[in-house]
Amino acid sequence: MNKKGNILRNIINSVLPILLAFIIGGIVIACIGENPLETYWILLKKSFLSSTGFMNTLHYASPLILTGLAIAVTFKANLYNMGVEGQMLLGGFFAGIAGAYITGMNPLVHKVICFAVGILCGMAFALIPALLKAKCKVNEMVVTLMLNYAMAKALEYLSTGVFRDLSSGYVATPTIQESAMFSRFGRSRLTMFFVIAIIVLIIMYIVMKKSKLGYELTAIGKNPEFAEAAGMNVAKKTIILMLISGALAGLAGSGYMMSEQFKYTLSFSGTPGLGWDGMLIALLGGHSPGGILIAAIFYAALKTGSDNINMYTSVPKEIVALIQGLIILFLAVKFISERTNFSFRKKSAKKREEAA
Repeated sequence: MNKKGNILRNIINSVLPILLAFIIGGIVIACIGENPLETYWILLKKSFLSSTGFMNTLHYASPLILTGLAIAVTFKANLYNMGVEGQMLLGGFFAGIAGAYITGMNPLVHKVICFAVGILCGMAFALIPALLKAKCKVNEMVVTLMLNYAMAKALEYLSTGVFRDLSSGYVATPTIQESAMFSRFGRSRLTMFFVIAIIVLIIMYIVMKKSKLGYELTAIGKNPEFAEAAGMNVAKKTIILMLISGALAGLAGSGYMMSEQFKYTLSFSGTPGLGWDGMLIALLGGHSPGGILIAAIFYAALKTGSDNINMYTSVPKEIVALIQGLIILFLAVKFISERTNFSFRKKSAKKREEAA
């Protein structure tokens, strides 16, 4: 009963923010003079109900699945890796450098090398706050947040100087070799990177739900002192979880480089960025792999649909950014708390006792 109650509470706390955001977004659309239902129908139709649109939605969901998992794996253990954006950027940048400067390689080997470089870069960058947290008890949230901005500036310097493509009319690294690029399926943007993201999602589901590490992760998240007293090496597990998170972020960056961007630019990750979007995905998905998959596809659908809204209506595509912001705002509200759920169970038990 407790498990069912938790699932129901998570679903309600995830669905209500979306509904409220769309209702308020609909009011704004109506004030513009457009039909909200027609606008939302276009968004839905272009994101899910056409084969190309749906495949594009899955394509945009690929890096979000991985950044969402990178956030969730640490949040479940009460660790706050806010550096997923920086880890993803570093992984994507050097995967792009490996893809551009290594030539004459077998396509499969070249892609594996790029992924390996991206993963190692993500792990290396996550290791810094992990060691500071495990050995010196430094707040990982502050460290990872600050490192994001340091990394963005470092990569800006590298892309405008050392690794700049002088033939490009804007700041960018050289385009990766064809052997490092993922081929697209048909007329869509979808590539094998989505399949890789799904395989990683399944692996992380097994790790988080079925493995010893997954149970330790949950125990540390609920009570780290008790977990330590029970024999778990919390400091060691902290480092492992941060490394896994960094690896997922690096994988997201390298895959995004090889399937979408093909070169590093100053707007590589977009605004607010795939790492920051991953936090919203993890929250919407309740930090569970299944929920993250659904949330990532939904969030990607907003992006796919927004590109078509202002083509068929006078509603600006920025309405989607408004809806996304409202979702974040309402996610901060726990519409049904654990206390409310517990009180309900307690009253039900009391009624059963009285009936008996």
